[in-house]
Amino acid sequence: MYYVNREQIERRLHMLPEIVQVLKSSDTLMIQDSELLERYAMERALHLALEIVTDVGSYLIDGFIMRDASSYEDIIDIMLDEKVVDEELHAILIELVRLRKPLVQEYFNIDRSTASELLKGLKEAEALTAFAARVRAYLDQEGIEI
Repeated sequence: MYYVNREQIERRLHMLPEIVQVLKSSDTLMIQDSELLERYAMERALHLALEIVTDVGSYLIDGFIMRDASSYEDIIDIMLDEKVVDEELHAILIELVRLRKPLVQEYFNIDRSTASELLKGLKEAEALTAFAARVRAYLDQEGIEI
């Protein structure tokens, strides 16, 4: 006998009509439901941003043979420990990577107000710019050239 978790399957399938609506987007959809498109674009942008931060952190950890990371949050913690980022930037990046699981695995049950709140005030745009600058400065300090 197989165990098939129908509830979890249904929760995911329940997302398909909305995704199909986005994929079939036309000028009409953009006019009638631009909020839906904006939400998906924001969520994808947040997802890409956090993947970039953790990918870069992983490259630094591997390249400089820092301690092994046990989680996405640990990647950010290691960058703080190694002085790649400061405490203020660390706090913002931790908030960002905590969105990964909801955005990637629990997308059918995401609290969209959390993602929206995170973007308000443009903390992330500034933080991502600061992150790039800090990583580049760290690499320069360590004598790593392109």
